[in-house]
Amino acid sequence: MLTDKAKEIVAAASSKMEATVAFLEEDLKTYRVGKANPAILNSVMVNYYGTETPVPQLASVTVPDARTIAIQPWEKSLIPAIEKAIINANLGFTPSNNGEVVRCPIPPLTEERRKELIKKAKAAGESAKVAVRNSRRDGVDSLKKAEKAGDFSEDVRKEGEDEIQKSTDAKIKAIDVLVAAKEKEIMTV
Repeated sequence: MLTDKAKEIVAAASSKMEATVAFLEEDLKTYRVGKANPAILNSVMVNYYGTETPVPQLASVTVPDARTIAIQPWEKSLIPAIEKAIINANLGFTPSNNGEVVRCPIPPLTEERRKELIKKAKAAGESAKVAVRNSRRDGVDSLKKAEKAGDFSEDVRKEGEDEIQKSTDAKIKAIDVLVAAKEKEIMTV
């Protein structure tokens, strides 16, 4: 039976792992996969009165159809800055405006670009797995320190390590599922 201290250590390790998976999920959403997705613009920064600000905080970002992103800035004076930021972000599309709305037509991905995106997704997945394993290591180290300090017995430590390992296995499986889903999405023409 885990003590409160052991439960606390296991919960902390699990929550770090959960945060890693959530971060990966958000990161994968920003990949341009040939269809319009407003999350692509979350990392595009515009100089707004001297402060770098993400596009979604300066404008309404909508998807009027599967191949277009429409950006309607709160201030019309931001249109040139938003266009420049999108071009500088090197997302692979060229914005245009009609004085009111910036439109970004999303071109279909080339085979080469698809392969690059899959490599990038797999690399992000591997980084996430490393972070999960580091959380496991930190949790196990904390359990060992607490055992040495006399907070609980060896049996409790081993049980805690088992719980952390179960959580690690589940999170690594979740990462594999996320990366595989993104790979499938990228390869769908």
